[in-house]
Order: sequence, then C-alpha cells, then structure tokens
Amino acid sequence: MKTSTRLFLAAGLTAGMATPCALAQTPPPGEEERVLDTVIVKDSSQVELTREYAGGQVARGGRAGLLGNLDFLDAPFSGTAYTSDLILTQQSDSVGDVLQNDPVVRVAKGFGNFQEVYVLRGFPVYSDDITLNGVYGILPRQFVAAELLERVEVFRGANAFINGAAPGGSGVGGTINLVPKRAPADGVRRATLGYETSGQAYGALDIGDRFGPAQEWGVRFNAVLRDGETAVEDQDRALSVFSLGTDYAGERFRFSADAGYQDNRIDAPRPQVTPLAGVPATPDTDTNFAQPWTYTDEKQLFGVVRGEYDISDAVTVWLGAGARNGEEANVLANPSAAADGSLTAYRFDNTREDDVVSFDTGLSAEFRTGPVGHRVVVSASSVSLESKNAYAFSSFFTPFATDLYSPVAVAAPAADFFVGGNLASPLKTEEVTNTSFAIADTLSFIDGRLLATIGLRQQEIDTASFDYNTGAKLSGYEDDKITPAFGLVYKATDEVSLYANYAESLQPGQIAPATSGGVTILNSGEVLEPFTGEQVEAGVKYDGGDFGATAAIFRLTRPNAIVAEQVFSASGEQENTGLELTLFGEPMDGLRLIGGATFLDSELARTEGGLDQGNTPIGVPEIQANLNAEWDVAAIDGLTLDGRIVYTGEQYVNTANTTELDSWTRLDIGARYSLDISDRPVTLRARIENLTDESYWASTGGFPGANYLILGNPRTFSVSASIDF
Repeated sequence: MKTSTRLFLAAGLTAGMATPCALAQTPPPGEEERVLDTVIVKDSSQVELTREYAGGQVARGGRAGLLGNLDFLDAPFSGTAYTSDLILTQQSDSVGDVLQNDPVVRVAKGFGNFQEVYVLRGFPVYSDDITLNGVYGILPRQFVAAELLERVEVFRGANAFINGAAPGGSGVGGTINLVPKRAPADGVRRATLGYETSGQAYGALDIGDRFGPAQEWGVRFNAVLRDGETAVEDQDRALSVFSLGTDYAGERFRFSADAGYQDNRIDAPRPQVTPLAGVPATPDTDTNFAQPWTYTDEKQLFGVVRGEYDISDAVTVWLGAGARNGEEANVLANPSAAADGSLTAYRFDNTREDDVVSFDTGLSAEFRTGPVGHRVVVSASSVSLESKNAYAFSSFFTPFATDLYSPVAVAAPAADFFVGGNLASPLKTEEVTNTSFAIADTLSFIDGRLLATIGLRQQEIDTASFDYNTGAKLSGYEDDKITPAFGLVYKATDEVSLYANYAESLQPGQIAPATSGGVTILNSGEVLEPFTGEQVEAGVKYDGGDFGATAAIFRLTRPNAIVAEQVFSASGEQENTGLELTLFGEPMDGLRLIGGATFLDSELARTEGGLDQGNTPIGVPEIQANLNAEWDVAAIDGLTLDGRIVYTGEQYVNTANTTELDSWTRLDIGARYSLDISDRPVTLRARIENLTDESYWASTGGFPGANYLILGNPRTFSVSASIDF
C-alpha cells in the first residue's frame, strides 16, 4: 500500500487504534538531539487514525467501514470524528454527551428502557448497532462510558455497503464507531476526582505508556467510578468501568487489542412518559416520577482486536474480531400520562443475557491500469448474537396511579400477571446471524483529483425467535440481498472537495401476521424480503487548514410494512430530504468552534390506506442547530472558557400531526484552568449544563411508531480536578 504524503505531528499522537508514534533515535556524538516531529502513515488504514484537526476537538476524518480510515476531503461520505481532548474538557459522561456537539444527531432513549438511542437524519441508531473499532455488536447495550474512548466517529447516511447490515436492524440514517484509547507518544499518568449535583462523586485513573526500541508497544489502562445521587431528585447511580488496551505500531504490522468491563446501575431512574391524549406540561426539571423500587442494572464484559499486515508495498490484509457477554436486569414502571399530568403505570420486570461474536477481515491492493489508479478491497464479515430473555408484568387491569407534578410512591405490586420465562434463568429467545462479502474499487483519475468508488456487498440475514417458556423455535427468517454503492469525489482545489454518493440501507424483512387491525391477512406467515432504503447525497467540503466546513443535501428513503387489500407488504415509505451544514476548527488562535445546522423535510410518503399520508413522522424536527465555542483567555494564562447552545425545533407526537412538542434551546457553559503544583500539571474544570434550568420535553419516540416523551435533564453543575503524575 502506498504511503500518504500527509504527516502526523508526533506530539499530537494521542493514538487511537494502534496509532504509531515517532521513532526514538540516538543522535550521533557531538550533535544535538533532534525530535522527530513527523511520521508517515498508510492511506485508508484499518488501524491507524487520521490526525487531529486544528484545535484538537475533531479529527481530519474517520472510519468508512471496509474502506478504512479516510481523510474527510477524500471520503465520498459525510461525518465527524470527535477526539478524547473534547471528551475530557467537556467532562463527558457517555457517548450521548459527546454527541450533544453534533448538529445532525439528537439523543433519545430506547423503547421501555434506558438505552441511549441516536437519531441521525431522522432515523434511530440503537446502541446495539454502533461499532467498536469497526466491529458490530460488542459494546455495552444501554450506555458506554466516555472515559474509554479516543474517538467518537459519526458517519452520516445509509451504510449497509461499507459496514454491513446492523444486527439490531437500525442504522438507516447513519452509524457511530467508537475507538478505544491508546497510549500517547509521551505517555499519560492522570488521576481525576470530581463532583456532580446533587451528590454524585466521581473518580478516574488513566495510565498509559509506550515501550520498545522505537516505542512501538503501547499499553493504556482506565478505571472509572461514579456513585451517589444525580441531579434528578432521588435518582442514584453507581458506575464502575475498567479497560485495558495494548497496541503495536510496526513498520509492516500494526494491531490493537482491548478488553473492558462495565457495571452501570441506576436506582429510581426517571422514566419515559407515554401521552394518552395531548402533551402534559413539563414538571420541574429535577422532578423524579419514578417509583423508588425501580432500577436498571447492566453488567458487560467485552473485547476487540484489530490488526493489519503489509504483505508488500501494494497489498495489505486485515482482521478485526470481538466478543461480548452481557447481563441486564430491570424493574421498571414507565407511566402513561393524561393531559393534566395524572399518571397510571404497571410494573415490568425483565432480564437479558447476551453472547455475541463478531469479526471482519479483508485485503486491499493498489495497482494501475494505464493512467487510472485502483485501490481494490475485498472483505468478509459476520456477527452472531444469542440472546436469553425473560419478563413479568403486574396486572394490566389494576394499574397504580401517581402524578407527574406531585409523584406518589406506592408499594411494589407483584409481577405475576403476565410472565414469560424464568427471570432467574432465562432461556434462549433470539438468534441473529448476519454474514456478508463485499468488494470495492476506488479509481483515481487526473493525478488523484477525481476519485470514484464503486462496490457491492452480498449480505445474508438469518434470525430466529424462540418461546420464552419452552425454548421451542417459534419463527425464523433467512434471506439475502445485494447492496450496491457509488461514491464520487472531485478535488476542485487543495482546499475544496465536491462529492456525491448513492448508497442503501438494509433491514431484516418482517413476517406477515395473521391479522392487523382486525383485518385478516391473506399472506399470513410470508417472510418479506429485506427492506432496502435508498440514499442520494451531494455536498461540498472546505479545508482552510485551521478551519473546515461541510454542506450536504440528501434524500433518504426507508420502506415500511403496511397492509393493502389484505396483503402485508413493504409498500409503505418514509422519505427524508435534508440540508446539513457543519463547521469546525480553530479559525483564530485560542478560539475553537464546532457547530452547524440540519434542515429536514420528513414525510410519510406512502401509508396504509393513505392514512396520514404526507404527514411528518413522529419525533423528527424540521430544524436543529448547535454551536460550541471554546476561548483561551489571553489575559489569564491557563484559563479557557467555553459555551454551547443546542436548539431543536418542534416535533410531532402523533402521525396525525395534531399534537407537537415545543421547540427548545439549552445553554451549557464551562471553564478550565491549568497550572503547575509542585511541578505537577493540574487542571481544574467546572461546567454547568442547562444553565437556565429550562424544563422541556427533549424528544418523543426513538423507536419507530412510538411517541413516548423524555424530559430534558435539569441544571447540572460538575467540577473536577486532574493531576498528572
């Protein structure tokens, strides 16, 4: 594989997946020691990261699946990669906290649980369907601690070709890849203590170093503990996270290996609210309408390895693999709400155990045919999930009552009304196996100024469901689909790239039910073909060296299963058309910016019987915008101030479009001060999120067709102190 002419600053190599570091050299006698400040890295690497952009808050590019890590000017797609520097300075708690900076992403919650859900281009991405080092299915399902991460990479748009079909069936509007931390070139030994409203204590340890004659070996250890009451009244949380990563950055062989454990428990977690008729007014921001006996607890053990080897200067092979073992237990009571705020709820218990194994492998080769350059990639991937589940409800006929504004604690009702399986020892209820084979060719014309990528991925989706009580197989689904992709990049100048793409999304087809809405289905039991959505996108990217920006327009469709003339088919469709604007970088010394806006026209293009056809889907705002600014105060050495404003437009709560949530705006501010104490670097940080204590319904839905409401977080004050030793 050819080496890139792009150079990495060695001091900026805080690494990602086996990021290389500058080679240590001994100067000849009589000469001063020289610091090697650059290293040359491979184009489209599966292991090495793109370098940080000016300001250090985002990177120059990120993962594009089987195409590897691409510089943003070279990629025929849109995305942003957020760095560990941004995560640290904003005291981010989770992936969702990091994505509050992205103008294309909004963070919601899962259906009936506390899973983070990320909405891109108007479509949800479940946390089950994001990747770790490019590998599906091996991340903790509900929540991922931000302290584990070197990069949070957002890929915008349909991605079934570059990544393969997501095992959870989401990812229509984009995906997210997480990169674990790596030991930086100069090592790190950092301890952090912190406190968050109203009694959440925090501690973290981050230790990393590099070894070997050329510092080719790296090791990084992270530990995180959180415990105490959160800013939501009477909501307690205990989090423990441990991770160990190692990497090798050789000349021809590069790899990384990571293992992690996370235990996240929340007692009396504030639940979602499902409106019965109309939207109730929001309560005080810190009000907790959870029952004191509810909780969610998730324990996850996970690991991933990724390596690549240069067989020659033109040919590279790679392999990535990962696995996860997870256990979850929940006792929940998510209420329904009348317009006056009166609530009714019943108890819901569930347990879940997951075992997942996932891998991808491939080969890339570069060659020329006359004046045309080629980079051909072939890849195979597989993800296998076995899930065990059990559940139990209290009586549907005798729900308990409480109130949104004056919550009432009730005795926990017995969960013995509707039971599936054994909560203490659940049986296998689900199996999913996705396998695929892909081939792509990136052709280079006009001395590399014109890049055309064409590719195909053949995918097989195999799912099965089993009875909760007996383990007997109930239904199954097995089908395959070919998803093509085409991308075009024209580098008009060294600073400007024009790009366009055609890509598809892929979801498992549904099984026709016996009846729907009281109507007998004539093709009951028929398995529909996989649902293929289509995307057409075009845009422009600007790189001014210190300041960058992108603009993109797109049209994205997703099929929906509907009943027409008593036949169940994928004849429905949701169509999202949008304009995205992003900006990033350090336009002037000491001023760093991240921001942008999304304008989205979402429509139910085809519906069952024409009902609500032409209306806007639930939970898709027409406008959302972000701006994050960070300023180094020149008059006070070591002091940095930052502020972030997040705006989300109105969202419809029903497909009839008769009820909608108000738009909302949230303001966050922060400050940090760096100094030396006894020759040890110390950083003090303070941050206030939701400065004005705005009470708002942040989102509705997050699961297609659902309209549950999530209350925005209250004003939250956090402080921390880090010392490097």
